[in-house]
Amino acid sequence: METCPSLSLRRTKDPSPMLRFLGIRILQAIPVLFVMSMITFVIIQAPPGDYGDFIRTNMITQGNAPITVANEAAEKYREEHGLNDPMIQQYGRWIWGIVSRGDFGHSMFYNKPVLEVVGQRLPKTIAIALTCHLLASLIGISFGILAATRQYTWVDTVLSFVSFLGMTIPRFLMALLLLYILAYKLDVQEIGSFYSSRYGGQEYWLGWFDFNWGKLWNLIQHVWPIVAVATIGGLAYNMRVMRANLLDTLNMQYVETARAKGLSEGAVVMRHAVPNALHPLVAYQGVVLPYMLTGEIEVAIVFGLATIGPAIVGSMSIGDTYVTATLLLVLGATLIIGNIIADMLLAVLDPRIRVGNT
Repeated sequence: METCPSLSLRRTKDPSPMLRFLGIRILQAIPVLFVMSMITFVIIQAPPGDYGDFIRTNMITQGNAPITVANEAAEKYREEHGLNDPMIQQYGRWIWGIVSRGDFGHSMFYNKPVLEVVGQRLPKTIAIALTCHLLASLIGISFGILAATRQYTWVDTVLSFVSFLGMTIPRFLMALLLLYILAYKLDVQEIGSFYSSRYGGQEYWLGWFDFNWGKLWNLIQHVWPIVAVATIGGLAYNMRVMRANLLDTLNMQYVETARAKGLSEGAVVMRHAVPNALHPLVAYQGVVLPYMLTGEIEVAIVFGLATIGPAIVGSMSIGDTYVTATLLLVLGATLIIGNIIADMLLAVLDPRIRVGNT
């Protein structure tokens, strides 16, 4: 995680330095997002082909149209939608729409505004990613504490082996194996959807005090494979880092002093060692959100779940440029937001750390 020069060690209860730091970080994020949008747009446009080629191919293969007619239709579409314009002009039109009107463009495939396409998929993606992050943090930190306090026992060995598997096996491979077991061995139906057909059109709230628990349980039954696979990688990392940091912290002088004062081992570990061992994990939160998002994206692509993962792959394959660029820009923004949140959490966790001028 990048270090910000405005973080210094001094005690103060004045909230203004924290607000000033937050404002500076937000202002710093604007040029970063601008450069990121340019790089993303260039990479998307680099491969040959565009949405006009997708139209041409569909007309020939599915509509049995003559090649000349398909070529004319594709070329007409390019002229009408500015696909023949230079790349810099297309980018300028897209970025100016974002800055001036909050307009991220129009999806050529879905035939609706890009924000509407993103709005349908992004909340579900973030909800799954945050669930994975919460589970990975809680379980991983707990396993790390358990392994560190039982070093070189069978518990430490088993948990370390689980962590090793979680960090070395690719998530898409785990997703493929799980998909094979569910579909071909257990004959699970309706894979790749959030709900069964019975619950698809129902609301969660049926009345003031009538929550649809059946729909929530049905959602859990459908998304647990995605959550499980995406959680494993983060869980393994959290466990390994927590174990290593806690082992180092337990050998510190202040921990030995706490033991000498007669505190129980549990109090020494939980009140003195664990809070200090958490600092690197809190700093890691700056990259964990995009990490969990990419994990969810990989698994969702395998399972065909309607989140931003399949949308990114699908839009890239057919040349729906504005959808791809917007979704990748959103992923980049989560990294920046995660880093800001991590800095704020570090200042809250450690009373010695406050934001101010060095």
